[in-house]
Amino acid sequence: MRQDKRAAPKAPINENISAREVRLIGADGEQIGIVSIDEALRIAEEAKLDLVEISADALPPVCRVMDYGKSIFEKKKQVAAAKKNQKQIQVKEIKFRPGTEEGDYQVKLRNLVRFLSDGDRAKVSLRFRGREMAHQELGMELLKRVEGDLLEYGSVEQHPKMEGRQLIMVIAPKKKK
Repeated sequence: MRQDKRAAPKAPINENISAREVRLIGADGEQIGIVSIDEALRIAEEAKLDLVEISADALPPVCRVMDYGKSIFEKKKQVAAAKKNQKQIQVKEIKFRPGTEEGDYQVKLRNLVRFLSDGDRAKVSLRFRGREMAHQELGMELLKRVEGDLLEYGSVEQHPKMEGRQLIMVIAPKKKK
């Protein structure tokens, strides 16, 4: 998955600001007022910081005295932290057969419980082969049993339905309080 390298349009800084007058905000956040661009650049230079245009559509444009490189770094850090805290919900699949024995059933059920408690959706598919297609009611019974066993962990998002030779049901996790 490649990300688009195009960044948001960069704010004009220092000599790239085209306005003649700007509303200036100092390095510590206090309002200095409306000053000429030359005066604003002089104030920024004295503080050994950059003059950054914050709002170009205001009249006059709003500029702030700040360390531009540091503010870019802080923004990147915030974006990375937000991305890290974001949980990607996945759909995990468990496959059953109409003749799934009790031991296998319990193992698969344990996996389904783990998926749902991790916050992922679970897709339960039951594949019919050959003459098993004549006994679809056995598959429905098995999926109803799975649904009953998982009631405390999740709720059915998509009720069992046939897709070709498979009976498919999707279960969503219960919301944590």
